[in-house]
Amino acid sequence: MAGVSDPALRLQCKKMGAGLVVTEFTNIHSIIAKEKQLKENMQTIQNFIEYSEEERPLSIQLFGSDLVALEKAAKIVEPYFDIIDYNMGCPAPHITQQMAGGALLQEVNLTQQIFSTLVNAVKKPVTLKIRSGVTNASQFLFRDIAEIAEDEGIQMITLHPRTVSQGYSGSADWKMIKELKEISNIPIVGNGDITTPEDAKNMIDETGCDYVMIGRGAMGNPFLFEQINDYFKTNSYHEYSFKDRLDSFFDYLHLTVRYKIKFANIKSQAMRFTKGMKGGSKLRSKITISKNIAELEKIMTDAYFES
Repeated sequence: MAGVSDPALRLQCKKMGAGLVVTEFTNIHSIIAKEKQLKENMQTIQNFIEYSEEERPLSIQLFGSDLVALEKAAKIVEPYFDIIDYNMGCPAPHITQQMAGGALLQEVNLTQQIFSTLVNAVKKPVTLKIRSGVTNASQFLFRDIAEIAEDEGIQMITLHPRTVSQGYSGSADWKMIKELKEISNIPIVGNGDITTPEDAKNMIDETGCDYVMIGRGAMGNPFLFEQINDYFKTNSYHEYSFKDRLDSFFDYLHLTVRYKIKFANIKSQAMRFTKGMKGGSKLRSKITISKNIAELEKIMTDAYFES
């Protein structure tokens, strides 16, 4: 998730039990341009897409449909990441307008070429993230895309069962995940509307999917991974208080010093950690006008002692 799954939050999620973490999705053209610039300064792509070894196994998510650029970008990032994930799910208009993300679901021939290009360019596993379709009328496009993906050597598919036009409105239709699992011979990951350990168990029980992917449910709540793992093992899990959430934010804040994360993004993360908190909206108003890390830390510290 762009602006969300930065290296500090990913590391937190990993420490809390996430089995696999994925970078923010990255434009293939940006990778090529940056690599040229970094080489001149004797640096590597890790100075552009930051991560730590503690995150492994680590997947990088790419987007963009220019086949020559795609091959080049995949080869640039391959030595640094364990899995290359391809995004065909993003519903944001500025992405779909450049024939990327979810817009590709309706481009069967181009999609086949993309999968073939990626799989042949690298030796690392290539995985895929898709939505069900583009509009309500084309909500079953995932069937053909999944078949092509499997034929071309894609090794795992994550399905978010909403259409591109739905964005994040309405409910994810988990029946589509069940259908995809039934027609596929590769691992299927279910994604969409998992905010509690019970949701994760229900999704696996109802769909038979192999894994679940958590996106928005983990924003400001890295505890969710531990809770899900515990719930699967013992049918119970530890409940975390808002004070625990604030503690977790301070952990996140201290991790950010290791990376070049924009202050605007750190502020957004602070807002997510305060979601649902008593007096949260008042607190978020203060966070909005903070100008630097020191101010933000003071606001959050005051909130901690008041809670």
